[in-house]
Amino acid sequence: MKKIQIINGPNLNLLGIREPGIYGKNSFESYLPVLRGKYPDLQIDYYQSNIEGELIDKMQEVGFDYDGIVLNAGAYTHTSIALQDCIRSLKCPVVEVHISNVHKREEFRHHSYLSPACLGVICGFGLFGYDMAIQGILNHDA
Repeated sequence: MKKIQIINGPNLNLLGIREPGIYGKNSFESYLPVLRGKYPDLQIDYYQSNIEGELIDKMQEVGFDYDGIVLNAGAYTHTSIALQDCIRSLKCPVVEVHISNVHKREEFRHHSYLSPACLGVICGFGLFGYDMAIQGILNHDA
């Protein structure tokens, strides 16, 4: 069975509450069963932390055994060279996901330190972006 790790960064624990006009009205926990139902032959694990080092620890824990990581690093996307270094060190592919279209938002959100190290980037499709990222990982392996 293939294994996919979804990792959400800072403030994404507040999905459904935080700025619903930008991030939607659903929590990630309410969407996770939809993903698992669509991919019954995958093991889809979920992790969220507001702490950069914990995100790195989780990626290092799974990045050599899992088939892929779907990463929404939140604001760390625009600031963290440490996350980029971690992604570059992993064996499995990482897909960067953003719920909102970051290019329609503030200028500082237009640059990602993570994108150059990732298999691909998906933004602007809401929670469906996580599904697209899983498809990207699966098609990359095909």
